[in-house]
Amino acid sequence: MKVPAEARVDLGAIADNIRLLRERAAGAEVMAMVKAEAYGHGLAEAARAALAGGATWLGVAKLGEALRLRDAGIAVRTLACVGVPGEPYEEAVARDVDLMVGAMWTLREVAQAAERAGRPARIHLKADTGMSRGGARGGDDWEELVDAALTAEALGHVRVVGVMSHFACADEPGHPSIAAQIGAFTDMTEYAEKAGARFEVRHLANSAATLTLPEARFDLVRPGIAIYGLTPVPRLGDFGLRPAMTLVADAALVKRVPAGSGVSYGHTYTTARDTTLAVVPVGYGDGIPRHGSNLLEVLAGGRRRTIAGRVCMDQFVIDLGDDPLSAGDEIVLFGPGDRGEPTAQEWADALGTISYEIVTRIGSRVPRAYPGGAL
Repeated sequence: MKVPAEARVDLGAIADNIRLLRERAAGAEVMAMVKAEAYGHGLAEAARAALAGGATWLGVAKLGEALRLRDAGIAVRTLACVGVPGEPYEEAVARDVDLMVGAMWTLREVAQAAERAGRPARIHLKADTGMSRGGARGGDDWEELVDAALTAEALGHVRVVGVMSHFACADEPGHPSIAAQIGAFTDMTEYAEKAGARFEVRHLANSAATLTLPEARFDLVRPGIAIYGLTPVPRLGDFGLRPAMTLVADAALVKRVPAGSGVSYGHTYTTARDTTLAVVPVGYGDGIPRHGSNLLEVLAGGRRRTIAGRVCMDQFVIDLGDDPLSAGDEIVLFGPGDRGEPTAQEWADALGTISYEIVTRIGSRVPRAYPGGAL
């Protein structure tokens, strides 16, 4: 069935990006982060591509994402990192999902779920080394969590298989928090090991740290955005990564209008002369940023065009001047840049945000297509 727009995902690029990251990891295992529909690229499809490239773990945010991977027949070690009280931890344990534990309530619920499941839960203790988000802080909080986890392990309720933390500023090389967090992670890991923990994996590095901080790689790295070919540190370049997503739409309508015509809501754009306008059938309901109105560029008819007027819920307009274009002609919103189209990073730079947001926000009304086939 013909669709007005689609996000074309190059699964081969995802696999190749994983291979590059494995080289940078220098022996550490790679956990491919496929949370948020694999940053908008398609959960199961991107997960399989990452595994084809050599990832040995998968990571998600929500438990439901991990269970969907299991439903898709993907049985590789998978870590769920964000939970709330009352989630189906018993099902997670029964289906071999590793769980992050960074608070006493989580440990209690997971241990109780493991008892009901009749098998130990695999847990990764989360240390708050300076991000002040998830995890237990150093000192009494960490010691209490570690000691309770080891007690639960002795009772057969859990297996403490990992210790982890998360960088706050790894994408800002030289930031003083980086060394402080590595030091705190090392100290907190050593406390747990002296208390009796026998970790299979210690992991701290995200995409930026995998690419730029050899001292942070430990046993396992957890790249996210870099898997999809977007740089986590734009000022240091693209590291040889290839963007996997190309967002396209077919022109819905092309028409001539006279000079002085107001375009879209609020008439924030007015044509300076007689010109040709094209309607592009995607809008903020599909994830096109409304604050990209009169700002973002797309590729149409072989040239870049700036969005003319406000982005609407379902469409936006571009001004073609006197250039020809027909309804049904393809317009490239962003992609790798090979054909002169903008990249997701360029959109992010124009909007003062990060490329993660650009690809992740593309909504479910835009189907994902995999031109090269599944891996």
